[in-house]
Amino acid sequence: MNAPATLAEVSLDDKYTLDHGRVFLTGTQALVRLPMLQRRRDQLAGLNTAGYVSGYRGSPLGAYDQQLAKAGKHLDAHHIKFQPGVNEDLAATALWGTQQLALFPGSRYDGVFGIWYGKGPGVDRCGDVFRHANAAGTARHGGVLALAGDDHGAKSSTQAAQSDFIFKAVGMPVLSPSSVQEYIDFGLHGFAMSRYSGCWIALKCVTDIVEGSASVDVNPSRVDIALPTDFEMPPGGLHIRWPEYLGFIEQETRLYKHKLFAAMAYARVNRLNHAVWTSPRARLGIVTTGKAYNDVRQALDDLGIDEREAAQVGVQLFRVGMPWPLEPTHIAEFCRGLEEVVVIEEKRQLVEYQLKEQLYNLPDAERPRIVGKFDSHGEWDVPQSRMLLPTTGELTPAMVARVI
Repeated sequence: MNAPATLAEVSLDDKYTLDHGRVFLTGTQALVRLPMLQRRRDQLAGLNTAGYVSGYRGSPLGAYDQQLAKAGKHLDAHHIKFQPGVNEDLAATALWGTQQLALFPGSRYDGVFGIWYGKGPGVDRCGDVFRHANAAGTARHGGVLALAGDDHGAKSSTQAAQSDFIFKAVGMPVLSPSSVQEYIDFGLHGFAMSRYSGCWIALKCVTDIVEGSASVDVNPSRVDIALPTDFEMPPGGLHIRWPEYLGFIEQETRLYKHKLFAAMAYARVNRLNHAVWTSPRARLGIVTTGKAYNDVRQALDDLGIDEREAAQVGVQLFRVGMPWPLEPTHIAEFCRGLEEVVVIEEKRQLVEYQLKEQLYNLPDAERPRIVGKFDSHGEWDVPQSRMLLPTTGELTPAMVARVI
């Protein structure tokens, strides 16, 4: 008889203690593990950093603070401080403070990276702090993520929130993960982008993903981060500094002429937006982002369209990881020469508007029709029989399949 296989010893703490391999995590637990991985990556890079997490609970991040509290000993071991906020504004202000340590002598750390969390209406009320803190900037070895809990279907919230436009209004780049694994991957990219560009970075956390679960790769070296080599930094760099000799105009200029372009350069070299499928006979392009990407993949599967079939019939698929600001290089290359592009995104159109603006001046022969919320005649959100996507509620694979 064969000897019985030796089973690996497992523990409920594995999700926070294993240094490599795969662990089973909920979306909320992945967001708890994220700062631990950032601290570990910094250690491997020779940096002595600490982390700070603060915010105010609310659906779909209502259990985040509970999971952080339960993981207290693991956070402490990684020099990460969790302090629930009295409200969203004060929590965001505290995160702003973490980026100012380098301005004063005596810090025990090379930098402090931070995470703010809150529900959609909590994002709304923090616009003042977000605007000022993002304009001031982040520290070279700090960085800040803002986790926005968006309950698109208002399943347990008073509003079907969509935080993207608030972040756009205050000049904060937005990352939109589509899986529990990407909470880790995009989170690490978010910290790196924040450090490189000097911006606070928003991470969109929707109900279907944050309340889901998956087997996740937690190897610290899983995410291979590249920094742009062709972006020209302005004199003085992009990070927080004191004093601002020209005051608020200097901050505005740095944000809108340099920092956001640095974030786009980072997104480009790390291919946060990229073609998933291409076709030599391409006619139709599908552009999608976040949770809607999962709906598109399920819809294509329901229609019997795999990558091989898509190539034969001329369908291409493009995945947007950073919906704002939309980096133009890869998506322009993807769209050039197509007959039509359908943009599939939940709620109001963020990517669709930007794509139309970016492609507007292409020669007619190279510029595709772009539809999504609007049809090719400019009609917006007409009845479903016209096969347009709604601006309210949530998308389903069946709705997306009908459009495709």
